[in-house]
Amino acid sequence: MASGLAFGDLLGNVLRIVPVEDRKPLWLYPNLLSLDAPLVALAWLHIFAQTWRLGYHPWEAYVSLGLAVWAIYVGDRLLDVSLFGSTGAKLEARHRFHYRHRKFFAIAASVALVIAVVLVVMKMPMAIYKHLLLGGVMIAGFFGLSMLSSQDSNEVPHSKNILAGITFAFGTAMTAHLYRGGYGIYDLLTSREFMSFAVLCVLNIAAIDLWEHADRAVDQESKASDELALTLPLILLGSAALVFAVQDITTRPFFYAILTGAALLYVLNRAHARFSIHTLRVLADVALLVPVLVFWASSKN
Repeated sequence: MASGLAFGDLLGNVLRIVPVEDRKPLWLYPNLLSLDAPLVALAWLHIFAQTWRLGYHPWEAYVSLGLAVWAIYVGDRLLDVSLFGSTGAKLEARHRFHYRHRKFFAIAASVALVIAVVLVVMKMPMAIYKHLLLGGVMIAGFFGLSMLSSQDSNEVPHSKNILAGITFAFGTAMTAHLYRGGYGIYDLLTSREFMSFAVLCVLNIAAIDLWEHADRAVDQESKASDELALTLPLILLGSAALVFAVQDITTRPFFYAILTGAALLYVLNRAHARFSIHTLRVLADVALLVPVLVFWASSKN
């Protein structure tokens, strides 16, 4: 990131010096604009739709999901800013970016949410209302935990991360599950596809907090503990995905994708000290997008 001083015009005989705001690299803007989560949601919605072989999956399913996820993430970041202030210890570049442009984000998120609701009411199957009841409870719980979370930057918000991952996975899988026909919420929640993706989402969200915590830690024991907190679940998830892939040829590409995501997060976990936290945030999103390519390749085979 470039930073420095800009030399302005002369004010009398005194040269006015104006600080220049740090310029952000282009690859960071999807995160700053809260576009990373909707991209991941849409990519995995496509994977769920293909895995469950939906004969009909309309465009409004993708648009409503993308807009809803974006509005929720923007709302969460604006809430963090309102709770902890624009310069709070817990806030990062993405929060400060939302604070500087808070009017735009507030209006845009409201419009996006209204459009998503209209699409749900006008276009989506009636079965969605049963699913939205559970989803609404999850979202309310997530924002409740956000408001109750401690301002202590040394504390890892495990409960919030778990609920966020499960909620994200539920919203994504549910938007495909609605069109399967003859399947209820219980079938969704107990499916191996949903449970595997939910665990992957939880670990992806928790990874950033654990890496930040490890970077702040002074003793090596604490650093090793944070790394192990991700290593063991990722190994278990990868092993389960491999077993599921061997057992069922029809869902094999899906679990190859889960295995790929777990493997990429494992690699990042081992090498996280080499990267800045901003880079890690982008790479963590990439770890959930690359599996789409693996899914396509294995589906063709």
